Amino acid sequence: MSDQEEVLVTGLGAITPVGIDTASTWSGLLSGRSGATLLTEEWAAGLPVSVAAGLPVDPASLLDRVEARRLDRCEQLALIGSREAWRDAGAPEVAPERLAVVIGTGTGGVLTTLGQDDTYEKSGARRLSPYAVPMLMPNGPAAWVSMDLGARGGARTPVSACASGAEAVAMGLDLIRAGRADVVVAGGTEACLHPFTLAAFAQMKALSPRESDPEAASRPFDADRSGFVMGEGAGVLVLERASFARARKARVYGAVAGAAVTSSADHITASDVAGQVRAIESALADARLGAADIGVVHAHATSTPSGDLAEAQAVARAIGTHPVVTATKSMTGHMLGASGAVGAMAALLALYEGTVPATRNLERLDPEVALDVVAGENRTGAWDAALANSFGFGGHNVSLVLTRA
Repeated sequence: MSDQEEVLVTGLGAITPVGIDTASTWSGLLSGRSGATLLTEEWAAGLPVSVAAGLPVDPASLLDRVEARRLDRCEQLALIGSREAWRDAGAPEVAPERLAVVIGTGTGGVLTTLGQDDTYEKSGARRLSPYAVPMLMPNGPAAWVSMDLGARGGARTPVSACASGAEAVAMGLDLIRAGRADVVVAGGTEACLHPFTLAAFAQMKALSPRESDPEAASRPFDADRSGFVMGEGAGVLVLERASFARARKARVYGAVAGAAVTSSADHITASDVAGQVRAIESALADARLGAADIGVVHAHATSTPSGDLAEAQAVARAIGTHPVVTATKSMTGHMLGASGAVGAMAALLALYEGTVPATRNLERLDPEVALDVVAGENRTGAWDAALANSFGFGGHNVSLVLTRA
């Protein structure tokens, strides 16, 4: 089997702050809807930053009650997204040994970890849940999805901070190219809206303090950006070997044409332009495309002052300033380990639908950003290839190249 056999995307699933599934998420992005709100819950009182992008529905309400009780919130989201993606792909009839799962996460079941620690401190060891360990394991989402689908070709969990979801897609691409699977369910999940995590990110000045207007707090590439808005969600793609998908006459959204993962090995939190350039150029080479072929860029663009500028410089250096650029975290907030998978979906749908969502809250483009960032109105057109970037603390750089069907 050629290591360059085409890998197609045949199913999509999502649950995000702007939608409970792929269709409503995409509609939310096209309409410029913001999922950011001011937290009014009692647990948020006294936090240094009280803006976040939560889900529009309790995910437990979308699952069987008994099933939901045994799952951490991030596991619930992974199951919801995977089930939608699997249905959307037409539930492919594939040998269990040829079906693999790769679900990335940045923090795993941190809500369970923190909640069970509170229980232990207040009530003692005997009050801990018997489900605590499988709920807090970072590999839990991948494990549950593999059991739900009967996938015996491997259940893997990349944990690469905010690049985890994108790295899952890259790993899925590698598994199919290597001949180890015909179908891979790949994506990312994250659910860590909690006083501890919000306070920790606020202490490092990563979160926007713009509480007077929560929906305007996430402002990628804007001159007045001040940090990101923490979100939660999941995004899942069904990847298939082209010959397998075509044999069953599957509906195809497009292809994952190339991917690259680099490590900056420089600083634990700072953005590294050179490392990002290597990721972008390597992904292009893997896809056997040139810089001029990329028409759309889904930027990582979290809305931090230094991060957005570093990415803008990396994109301009590696590709140029001709592609149209979108930054959907302006609406969803930063879903951490899920963001790369949702970003890949948005880039693919932009090609499939011929529409690039406008970046919300971009009122005054940073003069140091020399990119064509879509703002105000969505951009329509016909593009053949897109780049989706994801960068995570620890120097994790992932770039994906998607192509039109």
